[in-house]
Amino acid sequence: MGKYAETYGRWRDDPIGFWAEAASAIEWETPWRTAFNPDMGVYGRWFPGARCNTCFNALDRHVAEGRGDQTAIIYDSPVTGVKRRISYLELLDDVATFAAVLADRGVEKGDRVILYMPMVPEALVAMLATARLGAVHSVVFGGFAAHELASRIDDAEPKLIVTASCGIEPSRIVAYLPLAAAAIDQARHKPDGIIVVQREQHVADLKPGRDHDYAALMAAARKADHAHECVPIDATDPLYILYTSGTTGQPKGIVRDTGGHMVALEWSMTNVYGVAPGEVFWAASDIGWVVGHSYIVYAPLIHGCTTVLYEGKPVGTPDAGAFWRVVEEHGVSALFTAPTALRAIKKEDPDGALIENYDLSGLRALFLAGERADPETVRWAEDKFGIPVIDHWWQTETGWSIGANPMGLEALPVKRGSPTVAMPGYDIRILDDAGHPVAPGKLGNIVIKLPLPPGCLPTLWRNDDRFQTSYLVEFPGYYQTSDAGYIDADGYLFIMGRTDDIINVAGHRLSTGGMEEVVASHPQVAECAVIGVADSLKGQLPLAFLVLKAGAEADPDAIEGEIIALVRDQIGPVAALKTVLVVPRLPKTRSGKILRGTMSKIADGESFRPPATIDDPAILDEIAEILRSRVGASPR
Repeated sequence: MGKYAETYGRWRDDPIGFWAEAASAIEWETPWRTAFNPDMGVYGRWFPGARCNTCFNALDRHVAEGRGDQTAIIYDSPVTGVKRRISYLELLDDVATFAAVLADRGVEKGDRVILYMPMVPEALVAMLATARLGAVHSVVFGGFAAHELASRIDDAEPKLIVTASCGIEPSRIVAYLPLAAAAIDQARHKPDGIIVVQREQHVADLKPGRDHDYAALMAAARKADHAHECVPIDATDPLYILYTSGTTGQPKGIVRDTGGHMVALEWSMTNVYGVAPGEVFWAASDIGWVVGHSYIVYAPLIHGCTTVLYEGKPVGTPDAGAFWRVVEEHGVSALFTAPTALRAIKKEDPDGALIENYDLSGLRALFLAGERADPETVRWAEDKFGIPVIDHWWQTETGWSIGANPMGLEALPVKRGSPTVAMPGYDIRILDDAGHPVAPGKLGNIVIKLPLPPGCLPTLWRNDDRFQTSYLVEFPGYYQTSDAGYIDADGYLFIMGRTDDIINVAGHRLSTGGMEEVVASHPQVAECAVIGVADSLKGQLPLAFLVLKAGAEADPDAIEGEIIALVRDQIGPVAALKTVLVVPRLPKTRSGKILRGTMSKIADGESFRPPATIDDPAILDEIAEILRSRVGASPR
């Protein structure tokens, strides 16, 4: 029996004892009465009765154990040319001081603070300082539209907003304070004020009485020798709220509790990522997303690692070698990014010529998550780097891996297109629409048997009923992931897309993700998206969009024909792919997820509202025009 099978079996035999043992890696002010109480909350709560503080576990204990001089944060900002190394002791000083600043402005245990910040060290300081007080932070992606920020203000009802004067994109500066001010004007709830980190690239005009300068407040607190100690809170108290867009238009506030979150993240750093305290871990994401919360901020610091805070892009800052420069310069041991980032790099540097300019010998593994890692991208990365390229699957709701290749336990054989196997804590089942188990290899709804493990959401912010209806009602006794896929005969999990990405072509349930795998295998394709569009005869038909690699010289019409033939050959005539369109780019969120649902609505001629997270709304007009010119208003 391998180490993974032994560990998973140990969890299955005694799930409560398993997580109680894992919890010994965390320092507790007061121990729990029981590791799990099934009668608390919606489906049970982890570590009730325990008291703890996340900031203490991320900073204070490491300094007390002699890690004060170790680098906690490497800040690398190619958009500004600034690089900084911040030690654990320096970070603790900043956090304790800013916690005092927040407390002086009335923030107490349980209060909410909204952070509307770019990727700067002060953002991490604000997150940790809020946690230090036992308050609840809600990070909103910097640059979100004012009305989206306003909806989060009304739901969270924050005491304060912390923002910066601007965010910096490769081609523009985005002023944040006017957006925050407009959001407050639109919101019913009125925060007590805004704390503003002034950046030299754009200095904001502060409104007296409402706006307060971060640097001035910090200087005054230091002059008064004012710092704040950690406030112990219940393990079941919330650490943060992270909003996702809901189908009703009302954002869903994912709640992360305090104790279980620390236990799960600490366990994952050792067992999933295989990194040791003191090593450099880089999650190339943004603090506005769950990856940034879990693996830029909390998990690396709780584990005693050095975390990289990168303010840049995978391409264009300055080129497609940007990531590899960071890996070499800062000695990164493990890199976690999205498949979209790799596809962007591959599009600009298909032969990997820039990779050869850097010494990547210290990089042991490359982890991918956030969307399906198509086999062609995984294959490209394996060929170029010669290290394990690990797809793993999780959600904003879970906060850490549901399915992964547990590199710290045992490196299992890779199956491209699969995030490998279930992690301890997750009993994954595949059910048909009626709730019946399906055979191995058959596509179905991916669900997780309750209870969810530590680290997963216990509920939605102030809305247990919505939590029930969104996740627990359709398949009683299970958490509904809203992802579709299958488990093969070896127990490997395959995620084929969201359940609304499964299309019905003349009664055949087909995965658009499976078609994308075939399309992406064409040597001229950099990235692609396959969507379902309405058809009066067959119900739905697939439609493929292609972005070609930089420098591709083949005739686009010829490539479109080759793609149709390729899908017919590898999936069969039942796929009925007849329309393939070459486009200059695909519409995506800022985190890199392709907006397939929005594209489907455009193709079907339905009205739609551009998501707040869209990276560039102009691309939607380009897609609509291409559809009109090539296939009419709708390719039905």
